[in-house]
Formats: sequence, C-alpha cells, structure tokens
Amino acid sequence: MRVAIIPARGGSKRIPNKNIKDFCGKPMLAHAIDTAQRSGCFERVIVSTDCPEIAAIATHYGADVPFMRPASLADDYTGTTAVVCHALSFLEAQNVTVDLCCCLYATTPLLQAVTLQQGLAQLAADASIDFVFSACHFSFPIQRALIQTDCGGVAPFDSASIGKRSQDLTPTYHDAGQFYWGRPAAFLDPARSVFGASGRMLVLPAHRVQDIDTLEDWCRAELLYQLLQQDEPQGDVE
Repeated sequence: MRVAIIPARGGSKRIPNKNIKDFCGKPMLAHAIDTAQRSGCFERVIVSTDCPEIAAIATHYGADVPFMRPASLADDYTGTTAVVCHALSFLEAQNVTVDLCCCLYATTPLLQAVTLQQGLAQLAADASIDFVFSACHFSFPIQRALIQTDCGGVAPFDSASIGKRSQDLTPTYHDAGQFYWGRPAAFLDPARSVFGASGRMLVLPAHRVQDIDTLEDWCRAELLYQLLQQDEPQGDVE
C-alpha cells in the first residue's frame, strides 16, 4: 500500500489557523488532500493532527484521520520525521503494510499532482534510493552572499568566492518544503537521512515553490496560484 501522510497540527503562531485558513476558496489543507487524491499515487491519504477542527475538515475533504496525534508530537519543536514515524507505527500496529509513503505538507497549494507522480516514479525505479523530495535552485549563488559587520559595514560571506563568476560556482539547491517520498524502513531508521547519500532531489521551477510563513508569503502564493490555474491540467491525472 502507498500512503500519504499530511502533518497538520493546530496552534500555528505566525499565521493563525494556517492549515485551515481559506486559500483561494477552500481551506489550505484541502488543496494538499485534493492534490494527493488526484495524483492517483495513494490508497490512503492520512492527516496527522492534534486538532478536532482540522480533523473534521480533513475528513470532509476525503482524507482519513485514524488517530489524533498526541500532544507530545504537536509542539513547536517536534520534527516532521517523528510525526511520520508515529503514523507508520500506528499503521503497523493495525497490520497495515505500507510499501511506500509520502510526507506531504499541508501548505502546498502550488504542488501539482503530476509532480507527486514523478517523485514516485523516481523512487520506485531505483531500489538504492530511500527518499525523493522536492527542491529548487537558489536564485543567486549562495557563495557570493554578503553579511553585515558589527559596525554596520559589509563583508563577503565567502571571500574566496565573492569575485568569481556565477557560472564558475557550484550550483546550489534548497528543500522546497512540499513532499518527501520515502521507504518506511528509511523513515524509521535514524541513521538514514532525507538529505543524505540515498536521497534524491526532484528539482522544480521557482514559480512552483513558495514558503508560506508570513502573510506576505500567503498573498504571493495566492497570486501565483491564480496565475498557475490558467495552465493547470483539468480533471484527474493519469
């Protein structure tokens, strides 16, 4: 069985109720559920939450909420891997065999169903790969970053690279924060990291990636979403 696990706790600080706040006509979480369903990649789409209101919205939009996440895994310091491991352990206790799983963040309205399909195909094609995750190029060479000195002046972050041409520097990427396809055994093994030798990036164009941590981020994401809907394939994805 292939399972999507969507972490969606309550208590967002920077954007109150971020996971269920209306985004272009429906709760933010509903976009992630819909994308997972339309991808055809999953037999079950599970939402892991500690909040009854989020659970009710998740089930309304067709996701499963087979458990309520314990408070110990719903604070500001709990990492995503711990939440995924909790869900996988719950399913194992229910005698559910999970072959592949995907941690899909709730705040991913720009994610396309076809991208989840591509991530699955990349993982399934190579048994030596443990994880596939979305990533994006840095728009500017990080080796030429600047820092502000204590006296207010400017200094290069890397003095050896500041004078080099962009094309002579190693390309760099960042985690797009959308999804993490993985093998259950890899998620459950602390020694195996998403950002390690057995992890692979699925690189997305910059206009498909947007962190949503502030209201400014939210507004930009809504504008991008509305523009991208004009080119989005309609109907189910095969």
